[in-house]
Amino acid sequence: MKLKPYPKYKGSGVEWLGAIPEQWSVSQIGRLFEIHKRISGELGHDVLSITQRGIQVKDIESNDGQLSMDYSKYQIVEVGDFAMNHMDLITGFIDLAQFPGVTSPDYRVFRHRKTSNVEDRYFLAVFQDAYLRKLFFPFGQGSSQLGRWRLPTESFKSYPILVPSIDEQSAIATFIDRETAKLETLIAKQEKLIEFINERIMATVMAAMTSAETEYIRFGYVCEVISRPVIQAPDDSFTRLGILNRGRGLFKREEADSEDMGDSDFFWVKKNDLILSGQFAWEGSVAMAQDAHDGCVVSHRFPIIRGVSGVVLTEYLFALLMTPHGDFLLNENSRGSAGRNRPLNLNLLLKEKIPIASMTVQNEVAKLLTLRSKLIEKAKRSIELCKEHRTALISAAVTGKIDVRNYA
Repeated sequence: MKLKPYPKYKGSGVEWLGAIPEQWSVSQIGRLFEIHKRISGELGHDVLSITQRGIQVKDIESNDGQLSMDYSKYQIVEVGDFAMNHMDLITGFIDLAQFPGVTSPDYRVFRHRKTSNVEDRYFLAVFQDAYLRKLFFPFGQGSSQLGRWRLPTESFKSYPILVPSIDEQSAIATFIDRETAKLETLIAKQEKLIEFINERIMATVMAAMTSAETEYIRFGYVCEVISRPVIQAPDDSFTRLGILNRGRGLFKREEADSEDMGDSDFFWVKKNDLILSGQFAWEGSVAMAQDAHDGCVVSHRFPIIRGVSGVVLTEYLFALLMTPHGDFLLNENSRGSAGRNRPLNLNLLLKEKIPIASMTVQNEVAKLLTLRSKLIEKAKRSIELCKEHRTALISAAVTGKIDVRNYA
């Protein structure tokens, strides 16, 4: 698809905006939109969080993330409202509400004026582009080093925005919806393929549990608890790892200097380590370290284990913990009652008898896990490339660099 620029351009009058299509105009957010702050005064509403994936309903029963003492002091969000985390221009975001609820009184909720000729989907793309390309950033105030860079009310109202005709706004919004649908289709295909491999791994391990060749041995007899202490020097820096739940793997946190590492003890990670979350193993927060994680560190809250050589492959232990039987073991040995705070008792887990399949089955599981890792990495690269392409197209469309009227 080759997209062409508009036939004619003119100066926008705003240096950083540059030239714009001849028929477009420049306005300000405050002229087209108005801020609404309506405190709920009651409980019972869905609590809405503004995330990088958009507006999400918060699970206030899980004790996950920041919680409020009184949600009656939260502000109302109605369908069609924009909700914006203007307190954080670094990692915050903005979205258009598709369902009602309440959100933090510190956030900014606004909607288009009744007199405005506005297509909300177009302006959502404009606002999200401003976040992604940090266009709001020069208008912010605060301390960016501390992650506190906010957009003051007056700067928000006077922020310049490009305004095509309502027909062009709709055409651009439709074009963006189509590009988004392409990305979602790709993600769905990749996820379906990975899920198929997961099912094969699960079926292989579950079948082995009833095999005559399978022995039941105490977990602690077939694995080693690994300890590679990190000795920190003043000028050292480290990359810490965290674990996603439901077997979704490890993620890297921002690199930190020794002085920012806190009081925890840390341990080195090597490829093919099996890492368990001491707090959330019961949610499936268990992962195998890959090449990219070699040389990273985890705190003492993340036990590291490996299979005993010649007896059991570490890959097999990981696959076992991802089965319903493994889920049962992790839950049975994670005690506690305060919401999601259920620490894993590793000593108890290691006393459990687990099914150790034949080495033939273990090797088959290891091969499937290798295939799974390759597919996940390939999927990540494909999705990231598509996201970059989509972001560039959206940015070009909402700034008038390309003419999409005939492609919507």
